[in-house]
Amino acid sequence: MSLDNILKDINNRARLIAVSKNVTQNEVIALYNQGLREFGENRVQELKRKSEILSNLDIKWHFIGRLQSNKINQLISLRPTLWQSCESLEMALEVDKRLNYKLDTLLQINSANEESKQGVDPKDAINIYKEIQNRCKNLNLIGVMSIGAHSDDVDEIKKSFEITKEIFDSLKPHGATICSMGMSGDFKLAIECGSNMIRLGTILYS
Repeated sequence: MSLDNILKDINNRARLIAVSKNVTQNEVIALYNQGLREFGENRVQELKRKSEILSNLDIKWHFIGRLQSNKINQLISLRPTLWQSCESLEMALEVDKRLNYKLDTLLQINSANEESKQGVDPKDAINIYKEIQNRCKNLNLIGVMSIGAHSDDVDEIKKSFEITKEIFDSLKPHGATICSMGMSGDFKLAIECGSNMIRLGTILYS
Protein backbone atom coordinates (compact mmCIF):
# COMPACT_ATOMS: atom_id res chain seq x y z
CA MET A 1 0.00 0.00 0.00
CA SER A 2 1.46 3.37 -0.97
CA LEU A 3 2.14 6.03 1.61
CA ASP A 4 -0.19 8.41 -0.25
CA ASN A 5 -3.08 5.94 0.11
CA ILE A 6 -2.31 5.38 3.78
CA LEU A 7 -2.26 9.13 4.41
CA LYS A 8 -5.62 9.46 2.63
CA ASP A 9 -7.06 6.79 4.96
CA ILE A 10 -5.67 8.61 7.98
CA ASN A 11 -6.92 11.97 6.67
CA ASN A 12 -5.17 14.00 9.40
CA ARG A 13 -7.08 12.17 12.14
CA ALA A 14 -3.99 10.54 13.65
CA ARG A 15 -0.23 11.02 13.89
CA LEU A 16 1.64 8.38 11.93
CA ILE A 17 4.63 6.77 13.62
CA ALA A 18 6.63 4.67 11.16
CA VAL A 19 7.86 1.54 12.94
CA SER A 20 11.36 0.85 11.67
CA LYS A 21 12.07 -2.47 13.37
CA ASN A 22 13.18 -5.19 10.96
CA VAL A 23 14.22 -2.66 8.29
CA THR A 24 17.50 -0.87 7.64
CA GLN A 25 18.30 2.82 7.80
CA ASN A 26 17.82 2.93 4.01
CA GLU A 27 14.08 2.29 4.38
CA VAL A 28 13.94 4.96 7.07
CA ILE A 29 15.64 7.44 4.75
CA ALA A 30 13.21 6.55 1.94
CA LEU A 31 10.21 7.32 4.16
CA TYR A 32 11.93 10.43 5.54
CA ASN A 33 12.32 11.65 1.97
CA GLN A 34 8.57 11.19 1.53
CA GLY A 35 7.93 13.49 4.48
CA LEU A 36 7.72 11.23 7.53
CA ARG A 37 9.54 12.50 10.61
CA GLU A 38 8.46 10.24 13.51
CA PHE A 39 9.84 6.71 13.77
CA GLY A 40 9.45 3.99 16.39
CA GLU A 41 11.82 1.25 17.52
CA ASN A 42 11.07 -1.63 19.88
CA ARG A 43 14.68 -2.45 20.85
CA VAL A 44 16.94 0.04 22.63
CA GLN A 45 20.06 -1.23 20.87
CA GLU A 46 18.48 -0.72 17.44
CA LEU A 47 17.17 2.70 18.42
CA LYS A 48 20.69 3.67 19.41
CA ARG A 49 22.19 2.33 16.19
CA LYS A 50 19.73 3.98 13.81
CA SER A 51 19.57 7.28 15.68
CA GLU A 52 23.35 7.56 15.57
CA ILE A 53 23.61 6.68 11.89
CA LEU A 54 20.80 9.12 11.02
CA SER A 55 21.76 11.83 13.49
CA ASN A 56 21.95 14.40 10.69
CA LEU A 57 18.19 14.04 10.05
CA ASP A 58 15.53 15.77 12.19
CA ILE A 59 13.85 12.51 13.15
CA LYS A 60 11.75 12.18 16.30
CA TRP A 61 12.36 8.72 17.74
CA HIS A 62 9.75 6.84 19.78
CA PHE A 63 10.50 3.81 21.92
CA ILE A 64 7.61 1.37 21.55
CA GLY A 65 8.93 -1.96 22.88
CA ARG A 66 9.34 -3.68 26.19
CA LEU A 67 12.04 -1.95 28.23
CA GLN A 68 14.42 -4.29 29.99
CA SER A 69 15.89 -3.11 33.29
CA ASN A 70 19.45 -3.37 32.00
CA LYS A 71 18.60 -1.05 29.07
CA ILE A 72 17.07 1.80 31.09
CA ASN A 73 20.22 3.93 31.29
CA GLN A 74 20.87 3.51 27.59
CA LEU A 75 17.33 4.54 26.66
CA ILE A 76 17.55 7.59 28.90
CA SER A 77 20.82 8.63 27.26
CA LEU A 78 19.12 8.54 23.83
CA ARG A 79 16.46 11.04 24.94
CA PRO A 80 13.57 9.66 22.85
CA THR A 81 10.74 11.98 21.85
CA LEU A 82 8.25 9.62 23.45
CA TRP A 83 8.43 6.45 25.55
CA GLN A 84 5.21 4.74 24.48
CA SER A 85 5.46 1.52 26.43
CA CYS A 86 5.55 2.17 30.17
CA GLU A 87 4.03 -1.13 31.26
CA SER A 88 3.84 -0.82 35.06
CA LEU A 89 4.21 1.43 38.08
CA GLU A 90 7.39 -0.47 39.02
CA MET A 91 9.04 0.27 35.68
CA ALA A 92 7.91 3.89 35.85
CA LEU A 93 9.56 4.30 39.28
CA GLU A 94 12.74 2.62 38.07
CA VAL A 95 13.06 4.91 35.04
CA ASP A 96 12.02 8.03 36.92
CA LYS A 97 14.73 7.76 39.58
CA ARG A 98 17.44 7.65 36.90
CA LEU A 99 16.14 10.53 34.80
CA ASN A 100 17.60 14.02 34.92
CA TYR A 101 15.14 15.48 32.43
CA LYS A 102 11.40 15.24 31.72
CA LEU A 103 10.54 12.27 29.51
CA ASP A 104 7.20 12.29 27.68
CA THR A 105 5.57 8.92 28.39
CA LEU A 106 2.49 6.83 27.60
CA LEU A 107 1.05 4.18 29.91
CA GLN A 108 0.64 0.87 28.10
CA ILE A 109 -2.69 -0.85 28.74
CA ASN A 110 -3.31 -4.54 28.13
CA SER A 111 -6.85 -3.86 26.95
CA ALA A 112 -7.05 -7.19 25.11
CA ASN A 113 -6.27 -8.98 28.39
CA GLU A 114 -3.80 -11.29 26.66
CA GLU A 115 -0.93 -12.94 28.53
CA SER A 116 1.41 -12.36 25.58
CA LYS A 117 0.95 -8.60 25.81
CA GLN A 118 2.54 -6.17 28.25
CA GLY A 119 0.71 -3.40 30.02
CA VAL A 120 -1.46 -2.66 33.01
CA ASP A 121 -4.85 -4.22 33.64
CA PRO A 122 -7.58 -1.89 32.29
CA LYS A 123 -9.39 -1.85 35.63
CA ASP A 124 -6.23 -0.54 37.33
CA ALA A 125 -5.11 1.82 34.57
CA ILE A 126 -6.61 5.07 35.83
CA ASN A 127 -5.28 4.64 39.36
CA ILE A 128 -1.83 3.61 38.14
CA TYR A 129 -1.73 6.60 35.76
CA LYS A 130 -2.51 8.98 38.63
CA GLU A 131 0.00 7.27 40.92
CA ILE A 132 2.77 7.59 38.33
CA GLN A 133 1.90 11.28 37.98
CA ASN A 134 2.13 11.73 41.74
CA ARG A 135 5.30 9.74 42.33
CA CYS A 136 7.34 10.13 39.14
CA LYS A 137 8.24 13.78 38.73
CA ASN A 138 10.52 13.18 35.74
CA LEU A 139 7.97 11.23 33.73
CA ASN A 140 5.57 13.47 31.85
CA LEU A 141 2.56 11.21 31.30
CA ILE A 142 0.65 12.46 28.26
CA GLY A 143 -1.59 9.54 27.33
CA VAL A 144 -2.03 5.84 26.80
CA MET A 145 -1.00 3.12 24.37
CA SER A 146 -2.37 -0.32 23.61
CA ILE A 147 -2.16 -3.14 21.07
CA GLY A 148 -5.41 -4.42 19.58
CA ALA A 149 -6.64 -7.91 20.36
CA HIS A 150 -4.86 -10.67 18.44
CA SER A 151 -8.00 -12.04 16.83
CA ASP A 152 -9.77 -12.56 13.51
CA ASP A 153 -12.95 -11.31 15.17
CA VAL A 154 -13.31 -7.62 14.32
CA ASP A 155 -15.70 -7.11 17.25
CA GLU A 156 -13.05 -8.46 19.62
CA ILE A 157 -10.43 -6.06 18.25
CA LYS A 158 -12.89 -3.17 18.35
CA LYS A 159 -13.77 -3.94 21.97
CA SER A 160 -10.09 -3.76 22.98
CA PHE A 161 -9.75 -0.37 21.28
CA GLU A 162 -12.92 0.94 22.89
CA ILE A 163 -11.65 -0.05 26.34
CA THR A 164 -8.46 1.95 25.78
CA LYS A 165 -10.38 4.94 24.39
CA GLU A 166 -12.70 4.97 27.41
CA ILE A 167 -9.69 5.05 29.76
CA PHE A 168 -8.09 7.78 27.64
CA ASP A 169 -11.23 9.92 27.85
CA SER A 170 -11.29 9.49 31.64
CA LEU A 171 -7.67 10.66 31.81
CA LYS A 172 -8.06 13.77 29.66
CA PRO A 173 -8.64 15.93 32.78
CA HIS A 174 -5.30 14.57 34.03
CA GLY A 175 -3.35 15.73 30.97
CA ALA A 176 -3.80 12.82 28.57
CA THR A 177 -3.64 14.01 24.96
CA ILE A 178 -2.38 10.92 23.11
CA CYS A 179 -4.30 7.70 22.50
CA SER A 180 -1.82 5.49 20.61
CA MET A 181 -3.44 2.41 19.12
CA GLY A 182 -3.58 0.81 15.71
CA MET A 183 -0.97 -1.04 13.65
CA SER A 184 -0.72 -2.20 10.04
CA GLY A 185 -3.59 -4.68 10.20
CA ASP A 186 -6.09 -2.66 12.23
CA PHE A 187 -5.23 1.04 12.03
CA LYS A 188 -8.44 2.03 10.20
CA LEU A 189 -10.56 0.43 12.92
CA ALA A 190 -8.38 2.03 15.61
CA ILE A 191 -8.93 5.50 14.13
CA GLU A 192 -12.68 4.85 13.97
CA CYS A 193 -12.51 3.98 17.68
CA GLY A 194 -10.75 7.25 18.53
CA SER A 195 -7.02 6.67 18.15
CA ASN A 196 -5.03 9.82 17.42
CA MET A 197 -1.65 8.08 16.97
CA ILE A 198 -0.97 4.94 14.93
CA ARG A 199 2.16 2.79 14.69
CA LEU A 200 2.62 1.34 11.21
CA GLY A 201 5.38 -1.02 10.14
CA THR A 202 4.85 -3.79 7.59
CA ILE A 203 2.32 -1.90 5.48
CA LEU A 204 4.77 0.96 4.85
CA TYR A 205 7.40 -1.33 3.37
CA SER A 206 5.29 -3.73 1.30
